[in-house]
Amino acid sequence: MKIPLGAYQTNCYIIGNTDNKKIFLVDPGAQGKELLNELNHRQLEPQAILLTHGHSDHIGAVQELVDTYNIPIYMHPKEVPFLTDSELNLSAFQGLDIQVHGTIHEVIEGDTIFYEQVPIKVIETPGHTPGGISFYMEGILFAGDTLFRDSVGRTDFPYGSFDDLILSIQTKLMNLPDETIVYPGHGPETTIGYEKKSNPFIG
Repeated sequence: MKIPLGAYQTNCYIIGNTDNKKIFLVDPGAQGKELLNELNHRQLEPQAILLTHGHSDHIGAVQELVDTYNIPIYMHPKEVPFLTDSELNLSAFQGLDIQVHGTIHEVIEGDTIFYEQVPIKVIETPGHTPGGISFYMEGILFAGDTLFRDSVGRTDFPYGSFDDLILSIQTKLMNLPDETIVYPGHGPETTIGYEKKSNPFIG
């Protein structure tokens, strides 16, 4: 399930199943009160937050969720400083000071997080940010701001690297099965196979 949030319409994803109210949240980026209302309306019970990276449009609702549900955050160690630095997380450029404090579980390439018995593999995909990661479940990829339909993530922010981004996509994501559905941080979903054929940044 996808819930676009905030001015940048960041895609917040809910990992769950119809038989279980316990869920994981991927990149809850803004509109914390609205998101909490939606979760309460659906009687969903968040168990953890997975962050692809630490930009403000992906972490804006995290503190409210942590305060409400007392749940941990999974993210790459290089992104942890973004949680408490408004210039790194870019909220300062919006006149805000978004900070997040809570229980952090640092994850790196090769680590596995389990939703119930379903493995979620961590793939390091730096470029948009130094510690950007993607989360892979069988047939599904949560790509954050690394890969979009017909495009790729911006690298003109502090510590971004276009070369690293393209390397991440070509050596990591393009090795996934073509039928893998890609759920990006913004915009519509796509597939690995489609991007191999149509994405102008991937050659």
